[in-house]
Amino acid sequence: MFQQEQSLFVLSLHVIIQYQIMEKLTIIKVGGRIVEEEASLKQLLRDFSQIKGNKILVHGGGRSATKLAGRLGLESRMVNGRRITDLETLQVVTMVYGGLVNKNIVAGLQALNVNALGLTGADINLIRSEKRPVADIDYGFVGDVKEVNTGMLYSLVSWGITPILAPLTHDMQGNMLNTNADTIAGETARSLAGIFDVSLVYCFEKKGVLMDENNDDSVISSLNKAGFRDLVRKGIIQGGMIPKLENAFNSVEAGVKEVVITSANEIGKDSGTRIVKD
Repeated sequence: MFQQEQSLFVLSLHVIIQYQIMEKLTIIKVGGRIVEEEASLKQLLRDFSQIKGNKILVHGGGRSATKLAGRLGLESRMVNGRRITDLETLQVVTMVYGGLVNKNIVAGLQALNVNALGLTGADINLIRSEKRPVADIDYGFVGDVKEVNTGMLYSLVSWGITPILAPLTHDMQGNMLNTNADTIAGETARSLAGIFDVSLVYCFEKKGVLMDENNDDSVISSLNKAGFRDLVRKGIIQGGMIPKLENAFNSVEAGVKEVVITSANEIGKDSGTRIVKD
């Protein structure tokens, strides 16, 4: 079924390219306390609702998952910004990401007249992944994205629906998999880059990638891959910012027109860190 959908989509894509239809699509990825605190969530949704044209929102919710896990007596373990996900933790993140956080966002956007649809990767077979193989670290039920249902995403956006994507995928074997939200955003952007004029914006609490984590105004205005590697080597860029930037560079190399890392308060403004090719 998935292959049939993709074949039909490829045919439609040839027609789109023939007539050179490249509408703008903005993909916003937001996480952390921004989507978990009432005031910051309301502001985010107001700003997101004002974005013109086609748009997709990808969200996290790790703090809420950690909080609920703690209440249930489960230890939360992170490695390089990635959550170790055993079976019990998978149940928690499925409830929090696919339920509480996702539906709060959808309800808030409906109140702002945005026709939003909350989805995990399992819904309408949107994003398929494979369980990460055990190497030096056993991440448990963590998924590495293998396929995005580009045709279905294109159809939803074309119908005037705004997808709200939770960081959960599936493996076509009946299993949900915890998947990094930055990866979801990047893979979604790359899958649609040949159809839309895609801008991908990673939003978090800071104004951008900082040269000094203690100075919120030390924003690096632009960053290429060589510069990124140098800053990682020096320890200036570390933790969860590393996979975020890896996804950002993969996106620009795959044809995404613009990738920006900025504060959620700066959506739509000329600010933050722009990711550029070497």
